[in-house]
Amino acid sequence: MKLGVRYESAYRYDTPVHFSTHEIRLFPRSDVFTQLLRLEFETNEGARVRFGRDVFDNCVASCSFAAPADELRFHLEVDLTLEKKNPFDFLLTSEATALPFSYAPELRRVLAPFRQPDASQPLEIPRWPRPQATAPRSTVTALVELNERLHECVGYERREEGPARPPAETLRLGRGACRDVAVLLAATLRQCGLAARLTSGYLREADSESKRAEGSLHAWTEVYLPGAGWVGMDPTNGVFSNHNFIAAAVGIEPGDVTPIDGSFYPRQATSAQMTSRLELVSL
Repeated sequence: MKLGVRYESAYRYDTPVHFSTHEIRLFPRSDVFTQLLRLEFETNEGARVRFGRDVFDNCVASCSFAAPADELRFHLEVDLTLEKKNPFDFLLTSEATALPFSYAPELRRVLAPFRQPDASQPLEIPRWPRPQATAPRSTVTALVELNERLHECVGYERREEGPARPPAETLRLGRGACRDVAVLLAATLRQCGLAARLTSGYLREADSESKRAEGSLHAWTEVYLPGAGWVGMDPTNGVFSNHNFIAAAVGIEPGDVTPIDGSFYPRQATSAQMTSRLELVSL
């Protein structure tokens, strides 16, 4: 199937302001299920745009602006081919079929940055018994149930701006944007000894059930399972990630996957207004 991504974002100011370099992480990551056919990216006239890869192998556009302006805009058009993907079509290695398990030494070394739990107290997810060495559980079953419990106990809250909330606060409030719930899931997985990373990108609504975050950028979580690799989990919708989840950036912390990262100055001299529009169209 072919899909078009059409994204526009504009920031308007009362008076002309200067801009720092902006880093843009909106470009789909290609793999055997997602192939890029066409890409067009535009920003303010006269800007210098340099494309590169960050430490997570995300495609990043670094945009530099020489002149002040009262508007900053970004426009992206992407055409993709998507291959159907069954999110459960994998075989775990024998040592990873039950939780808790330990990664092999060579994996522990590579995955160490993705396994660091935060310093907060253990997160207790309602009606989800944490797997223990004395009471191991099927890895897939336990993770499916964790994903579903978070979907049930954290209500969806659309919040376009602002950083992700701390995991304990999201759990206490019982509501959050997709980035809040993704961070909560990643923290929970890390406290269970698993490697987890955050993912930002696009969610295509193609099935009969309603999906939260359709029409806006989306965030979810990936867990590393030996034999399967990085497996996507979307606690906002309570499902595992199939071909309808189109990743643009992955990373350890929310800042690693921020779609548009930059600032304007002087901040105290003007007020700012942001508008954005996203369309996913069948081609």
